[in-house]
Amino acid sequence: MTRKVVILGATSAIAEATARLYAAEGAALVLVGRNAGRLAEIAADLKARGAAAAEIEATDLANPHDAAAQLQALASRLGGLDDVLLFYGVLGDQARAEADMAHAREILDVGFTSAAEWCLAAANILEAQGRGALVVIGSVAGDRGRQSNYVYGAAKAGLGVLVQGIAHRLALRGRGARAVLVKPGFVDTPMTDHLKKGGPLWASPEAVAQVVRKAADNGGPIVYAPFFWRFILLVIRLVPAPIFHKTRL
Repeated sequence: MTRKVVILGATSAIAEATARLYAAEGAALVLVGRNAGRLAEIAADLKARGAAAAEIEATDLANPHDAAAQLQALASRLGGLDDVLLFYGVLGDQARAEADMAHAREILDVGFTSAAEWCLAAANILEAQGRGALVVIGSVAGDRGRQSNYVYGAAKAGLGVLVQGIAHRLALRGRGARAVLVKPGFVDTPMTDHLKKGGPLWASPEAVAQVVRKAADNGGPIVYAPFFWRFILLVIRLVPAPIFHKTRL
């Protein structure tokens, strides 16, 4: 049976790598994002890689008009819905966000408020049909507030709690639908081009995509990508505040 997948934020590097995995399986996809030209390029590549269909929907995900109706329309285009993957967000600039409330609001609105609407809409559709997966890209930045990125971290922390709650809700209903929060660490993407890269903590989009694809089929409600971030963040969360506040993380 052809897998039917909606990808929200399809132009992100991790989203594109994940879409290629689905394409190799012959899935039918709808790619959603703002840049119609880039979406068309990705869609053409996915068809060449074996996708049964690769349609595009150019829209501003950060400003949904009616997320439930929009998502239902995308599902209708596919003739059904198996997976909803959410990848979009904005890292922003922490120093600027501390002084510019409009920039802080943008980070929070994009990373949490709008994303929450899409997640809730997806959860309702998946619960009603009794199957499918919602997979959301969070971040290890949401595990503990750090002076270097706490506005972005707050958005991801809020989104993480929301997805965990959806996962709990769907599990209690016991009808087969599920939700998963994937928390990557450092990933070599255009969003992190301003950071110094290299070393064992950095992962490729392709490596994270493998985790995302697996998460859509099975696993717990929270998955770290790569797995070792679970243990790194456990240590960071357990450091007492008086000690933690002397670091410059």
